[in-house]
Amino acid sequence: MSLIVWGLGVLVVIALALIWIYNGLISKRNRVQDAWAQIDVQLKRRYDLIPNLIETVKGYMKYEKGVLVQVTALRASIVSGSIEEKAQANNQLSQALKSIFAVAENYPDLKANDSYKNLEEELSNTEDKISFVRTSYNDYVLDFNNAIQQ
Repeated sequence: MSLIVWGLGVLVVIALALIWIYNGLISKRNRVQDAWAQIDVQLKRRYDLIPNLIETVKGYMKYEKGVLVQVTALRASIVSGSIEEKAQANNQLSQALKSIFAVAENYPDLKANDSYKNLEEELSNTEDKISFVRTSYNDYVLDFNNAIQQ
């Protein structure tokens, strides 16, 4: 009789351990999904700011149309695709936006424009937020992958 009780006790402990592990993995997976959602929110914010920036800059940058066309094309490519494709397109978009800001240095009137300054500041803040949430996402993915592998 005591052997049966002992065996049932071991089974209960094993069942509880499996439930604990399963719940931990679910929690980590949900953190990863939430972190990606935070990235997506910031990317959409940037996505919405870009047309305003392009309209503000268009009048000043008559000779740098290629940069504006590239930003517009990259913005359109962000809408669909896998996480990896979106990440790659967003990295390219970040580089293109840096080009716009670099070219804008040649236009003192543009740099003095309040709309441009506000958009530049908002985009800069958004880029900082994207960087922060990407770091969090990477940390959560690492934690989740470690838990799975362990």
